[in-house]
Amino acid sequence: MLEQWLLLAHVIGATVLFGTGAGIAFFMVMAHRTRDPALIAHVAATVVIADTVFTATAALLQPVSGYLLARSIGWDLSEGWIALSLLLYVVTGLFWLPVVWIQIQLRDLARAAARSGSALPPSYDRLYRIWFAFAFPAFSAVLGIFWLMLTKPSIALF
Repeated sequence: MLEQWLLLAHVIGATVLFGTGAGIAFFMVMAHRTRDPALIAHVAATVVIADTVFTATAALLQPVSGYLLARSIGWDLSEGWIALSLLLYVVTGLFWLPVVWIQIQLRDLARAAARSGSALPPSYDRLYRIWFAFAFPAFSAVLGIFWLMLTKPSIALF
């Protein structure tokens, strides 16, 4: 019974991570396309809150539920598919952490432009391009984790 609850928690955590990430990306891209500093500032502020409340919470709980689930089932964390999943999780985090900082910067730059009634500065566009580029390896890694978790392939790492 505990195993089922741990599996449910782990699946919900994965869903929150992927869903929140996809939603944040969608709304940031749509706001950016308007080039309206006030709208971008508002959306980016909401995105920063969502990342803090949902993504960060799930990102912290996901390894805990995964560890407890693996222990409950009797899987060794050094099994190839688990080890590779953990590596991809770290890769995702390495791209996600700078994205959070970038979103805060984008929000602040858009707020300043909205307050002054000016266009978005060139630094906004540079940061946005980095933010956009970081989404691809992060989402690819998450998709890889989903695939590994669902298929549990036999992977010899050593």
